[in-house]
Amino acid sequence: MAIQSSIVTRDLDKLAEPTGNIYESVVVVSKRAKQVAVNLKEELNSKLAEFATTVDNLEEVFENREQIEISKFYERMPKPTSTAIEEFLDGKLNSRYRNEAEASPEL
Repeated sequence: MAIQSSIVTRDLDKLAEPTGNIYESVVVVSKRAKQVAVNLKEELNSKLAEFATTVDNLEEVFENREQIEISKFYERMPKPTSTAIEEFLDGKLNSRYRNEAEASPEL
């Protein structure tokens, strides 16, 4: 299995194209990346909570193979920023302004 590189050269013109402004595109992508990261963290925490022990004694704590495998699976997943950029470039994200007075787009 090949490991995905987290460093990818991006064409700024393609990134700016959907909004007409590179800075607005970066805001949209960053907000989506934050949403993805929060969702993944909640999902991971809920899966790890299934295996949580309430033992306070260090001698009784042992390696939980399931927790390790779940953690490794999530470590191999694409980074939230990469996911957000791909969604943005594929046209899967819509951005809009809340009202005319605001300058920051929301998802």
